[in-house]
Amino acid sequence: MGIRTRRPLTVAVVAVLGASMLAGCGKKPGAAPAESADQFVARSNTELLAHWKEVNAAVWTQQTYINDDTQLLAARAQDRYLEYYTKAVKDAARYEGQQVSPSAARSMLLLKLGVAAPAPDDAKKRAELTEIAARMDASYGAGKYCPKGPESCRNLDELSDVLVRSRDYDAQLEAWQGWHTISRPMRKDYERFVELANEGSQSLGFKDLGEMWRSGYDMTPAQFSDETERLWGQVKPLYDQLHCYARGRLQATYGKARVPDGKPIPAHLLGNMWAQQWNNVYDLLEPYPGVSDLDVGSSLKKQGYDAVKMTRSAEAFYTSMGFPKLPDSFWTRSMLKRPQDRDVVCHASAWSMDTRDDVRIKMCIQPAEEDLYTIYHELGHVYYYLSYRDQPLLFQAGANDGFHEAIGDTMNLSMTRGYLVQAGLVPAVKIDPALADKALINGQMKSALDKVAFLPFGKLIDQWRWGVFSGQIKPADYNKAWWELRRKYQGVDSPVARSEEDFDPGAKYHVPGNTPYTRYFLAYVLQFQFHKALCEAAGYQGQLHDCSVYGNAEAGKRFQQMLAMGASEPWQDAMEKLTGTRQMDGSAIIDYYRPLMSWLEKENAGRQCGW
Repeated sequence: MGIRTRRPLTVAVVAVLGASMLAGCGKKPGAAPAESADQFVARSNTELLAHWKEVNAAVWTQQTYINDDTQLLAARAQDRYLEYYTKAVKDAARYEGQQVSPSAARSMLLLKLGVAAPAPDDAKKRAELTEIAARMDASYGAGKYCPKGPESCRNLDELSDVLVRSRDYDAQLEAWQGWHTISRPMRKDYERFVELANEGSQSLGFKDLGEMWRSGYDMTPAQFSDETERLWGQVKPLYDQLHCYARGRLQATYGKARVPDGKPIPAHLLGNMWAQQWNNVYDLLEPYPGVSDLDVGSSLKKQGYDAVKMTRSAEAFYTSMGFPKLPDSFWTRSMLKRPQDRDVVCHASAWSMDTRDDVRIKMCIQPAEEDLYTIYHELGHVYYYLSYRDQPLLFQAGANDGFHEAIGDTMNLSMTRGYLVQAGLVPAVKIDPALADKALINGQMKSALDKVAFLPFGKLIDQWRWGVFSGQIKPADYNKAWWELRRKYQGVDSPVARSEEDFDPGAKYHVPGNTPYTRYFLAYVLQFQFHKALCEAAGYQGQLHDCSVYGNAEAGKRFQQMLAMGASEPWQDAMEKLTGTRQMDGSAIIDYYRPLMSWLEKENAGRQCGW
């Protein structure tokens, strides 16, 4: 997939424990290096930057001009980058056990934590790890369900479309079962991958890969585990009410025989292959059918909004808060719509090409509501890049790995009806007071089916992997443990019996792709906490869901002060800069959805909730 450019590869995990941890892990020190730790860090930042520019240019070209030549150039550039990066990590080990400055210690631990799966020292094992990772990635990407031979094959997009559009229980079940066959062959590879990645992690001084992942949050790994459980406990009451309501409405469509009271919901009925978000079945769960106070997509089309005009509206939102205008080069170098003369990767992404002013968006924007929200989200990444551009490369990342994804989503929460009217994105239409409350509940339901429904899934992916990496979950119990966690946290279960011949975790890309997932759980919590803090900074008084910080300079100032820190200090310091507290807090989610929560409690009265 290439280097992800929302954050540097070298700082995929962006918070550290400090000099004490660095001094205490890895091999015993040998002779003192010729250069000081600060000199080593300064040189690494400079040399990494040169590789960073080259690999970004190559990958950008490959994704916006897809052909064999650009793929070759991108692969070669990434190989050179990773070769240098591997050497830099090894060189940093020379300073373990020595007294170094806090900044150098932080930089070197960021460097060490910047790979999702460190390879063992043995060359043959390194090659084996690379081969397994590539094989699992290719297996997932090429995954197809072919029940009646090659002519019947369907890929993930086609099978997912069945879950989105069909309301036929059996058709949905076949699509769900079909996709989950693609991961069975990965099982042995994944077991070996865990062994090799753990060995690589141990060579860096960690007990296992899970401990390494949890070491990037300015607290001990055990404390971080407790912290994610605490955050989940704060939002669980709202999720429980949403689950109870959704199960009741699904019973109306499929019957209690298939969706029983007091039991988990069958995973294939929630409109998503992993039941991670439920907004695709909004048509079944809509509280007041047909009641809405605005149609953003239609309004954009009627007003002639195109890719540039939509992006300009997003820029205007940020500049109204005191952020700078986007550089001129953004408008000449970004890809905002699909070219007609070549193949491109349209998946939306934000890029920092040179860690300074060359920032870009790659997206094929259409005049649709979803794309409007996406471009506001992507500019959140861009303005984070611009805010921390004066930091050294190793500090150019979010304060922790949940921050970067949360910034643009925080701005999305300010895209209230009042803002959309004020910005001219929708017309100022008078709402029937009799329908206003119903429209509010509909809007909050649609949002909650996306954001609240995701929370337990966002947590349990790594919960499972932490157990696998530590050995608490044995290979013989991979699938059993997976579904135990799905039932415990989501109240979702397999619609058919599963066995250890299956490998259902592998049917979610981030498992064979070895992408840490807790960052998304954190981002979904942080965006509401940031939104509440910005509203307070703006002096807003009223219900949180009605607040927009559009045009408020004080909120923008507070936001920029936090963003400018990047990963240079513990995330708690960055959090305090904006919110006044040093702790992540899920209570803002409850505040935001308070109207929906009250409505759900009344609606669920008399229902058998829980599972």
